Amino acid sequence: MRTIGIATLLLATATAATAQHESHQQVQASPEIRTAVQSAQRSDVNRQRDDFRHPAETLAFFGVKPTDTVVEFSPGGGWYTEILAPLVKGKGRYVALVNARGVAGTEKMLADKQAWFGTTTVATIDGASGTSTVPAGSADVVLTFRNVHNLLMNDDPAVAGRAFAAFHAMLKPGGTLGVVDHRLPEAMDTALEKKSGYIKRSTVVRLAEAAGFKLAGESEVNANAKDTHDHPEGVWTLPPTFRLKDVDRSKYAAIGESDRFTLKFVKAK
Repeated sequence: MRTIGIATLLLATATAATAQHESHQQVQASPEIRTAVQSAQRSDVNRQRDDFRHPAETLAFFGVKPTDTVVEFSPGGGWYTEILAPLVKGKGRYVALVNARGVAGTEKMLADKQAWFGTTTVATIDGASGTSTVPAGSADVVLTFRNVHNLLMNDDPAVAGRAFAAFHAMLKPGGTLGVVDHRLPEAMDTALEKKSGYIKRSTVVRLAEAAGFKLAGESEVNANAKDTHDHPEGVWTLPPTFRLKDVDRSKYAAIGESDRFTLKFVKAK
C-alpha cells in the first residue's frame, strides 16, 4: 500500500505540473485573428503598441472565434475594438459594454467606423445594481482589458463584485471570461489597488470565483519583468501615459508598458 501511495502521489504531482505548464503555454493564433491584427486599417498609434499588448496571442489564448458573440467591457477609445469587431463581422457579433455615461462616446466611436466594423451593439451595465442590457446566456466571450483596477478604485467597494456577477449572467454555459490587468505582486500592500492601477492576481481570482467562474488557465504573454510596480504615479508613470511627462521619461520608456497578468475563466456548462 505504501508503494501504491507513493505512485499515486507522483502521478498527481506530474499531472499538476503538466496542468500548470499547459495553463501558461502560448496558443497559436488563428489566421482570422492574425488578419484582424495585421489590418492596415488599424491606426498607426494602436499598431505601435502591439509589441506590448500582444493582441493575437492574447485573443488566441482566450479562444476567441469569428463566430462568437463577443462582449468587450469598457472598450474606451477602441484599441481592441479595431481587432474584435472586424474579426466577428458577418459571422459573430461585437457588443461594447459600458456604463450609461459612456454610451454616447462609444456609439460615436463605432459609428465612425461602421463600414469597417459592420453591425455592432452598445449595451449598458449599472454599477449600483449590477444589471445589464446584455441578455442572460447570450455571450460566448466576455473580455476586459485593464479595467478591473478601475472597478476596484470605485468609491463603492461592491461594484467589482457586481460587474463579475453580470459577466457570469450574460455568458452562455461554457462561455469564457478573459481578463488582462496590471499585476500587483502578491507580497505588496493590497491598499495599492485603490490608487496605483496595479491589482493582485488573487483579487481577480477571488472576484471571479465568487461570481461562479472557474479559473481555466493563465498566460504570461503580457508579463514584463522590467516593471518594478512601484512608480511615483502608479502604472500611469509608464508608457503610454507618461504622467510625469519629461521627468525620467527615458527610464520609464526603457521599462515599457506595465507587467500584466492574463487570466481565463469559464462558466460551468
